[in-house]
Amino acid sequence: MKCEWKECRIGDLCDTISDTYKGNDQYVVLVNTSDVLEGKILNHIEVENKNLKGQFKKTFQKKDILYSEIRPTNKRFAFVDFGDTSRYIASTKLMVLRNNEQVLPEFLFAILTSNQIIAELQHLAETRSGTFPQITFASELAPMKVRLPDKKTQKQIVSILKSIDDKIELNNAINNNLEQQAKALFKAWFVDFEPFGGILPSNWKNSQLNSIANISTEVFSPTKNPNVEVEHYSIPSYDEKHYPVFENSNGIKSNKYRLTRNSVMISKLNPDTKRIWRPYCISNNPVCSTEFIVFEPINPSYRDFVYSIIDSIGFSAFLCSHTTGSTNSRQRATPSVTLTYDITIPDEKTLQTFCSIVSPMYDIIENNIKENQKLAETRDKLLPKLMSGELDVSNIDL
Repeated sequence: MKCEWKECRIGDLCDTISDTYKGNDQYVVLVNTSDVLEGKILNHIEVENKNLKGQFKKTFQKKDILYSEIRPTNKRFAFVDFGDTSRYIASTKLMVLRNNEQVLPEFLFAILTSNQIIAELQHLAETRSGTFPQITFASELAPMKVRLPDKKTQKQIVSILKSIDDKIELNNAINNNLEQQAKALFKAWFVDFEPFGGILPSNWKNSQLNSIANISTEVFSPTKNPNVEVEHYSIPSYDEKHYPVFENSNGIKSNKYRLTRNSVMISKLNPDTKRIWRPYCISNNPVCSTEFIVFEPINPSYRDFVYSIIDSIGFSAFLCSHTTGSTNSRQRATPSVTLTYDITIPDEKTLQTFCSIVSPMYDIIENNIKENQKLAETRDKLLPKLMSGELDVSNIDL
């Protein structure tokens, strides 16, 4: 039997928590707005407690919701899914929201992260403070009206959403494992020479990166290619979803670099934050920001050997040591210098064997990322239908 949904205010379903951290721990974990994104706390970085004197330190606990007051469309929110939060504190710009007995915390999170609510909050934020869109709990969030089903229906809806989220998490775990395996294999073979008795084989050659890769700067001009769909790899899209944005070229204001299926990209902007990409080339016009260095392997078969070099600790250190710019916020690596990076080129058989092992790993990672994108899109389409009661979930077994 389909349940009745009642209308209520968000403020009737949760409270904003402003409890102050009073612990004496030498180190605490400060969670800023930049540390949360689309449901997850991305960073768990410890800072000295004494350095936070005078700062308002909000505590939170398991199943609380951290929700940014700034620019709701940035989706800076997180569901706290871990238990020991005793040394965690939240930034003043993160609301700490806690459900009451009327609503499950997971269902409340689904309400607050629905596209409809986010769009409404963004509109209110821009109306209130256009140059710096911001919301407060009392003025914008609490008065918003939503529809709420009974607890059983809430559990059924949460179970549907959780099945999608669990699959995304599983894919992420698989990808992390494969990435670590590929990195470990590269280090074992080409840094520590483990399969070769720890000694550089005599038939291997010392060389530089320019012997196996070139830098591509082929330009894509939006003005010369009007009204076409572009598969755009940018630094924001890397940081947010590790997935390109598909947009019309008319909305792109500057030239980009063209990409091919063999390209390997790494950010030259602030290289201490490593952003390395193996583009997916889903469409006819894959392009990237000119803040990336685009490498093209001379032999396409060895693309993932080039990728592994670019992804190595040694190359990252080299990149960071060859930068220009006086501030940490705007340092850039010099692209041409990267081609002078010293490498060891193995014999043909070893190179082929290495690529035959790691390339399928990177292909699985790519496919999982694409699947996660489709799952996220499915979730976004289902969410408003579930949250409005349009889809009947009464027959779903828990």
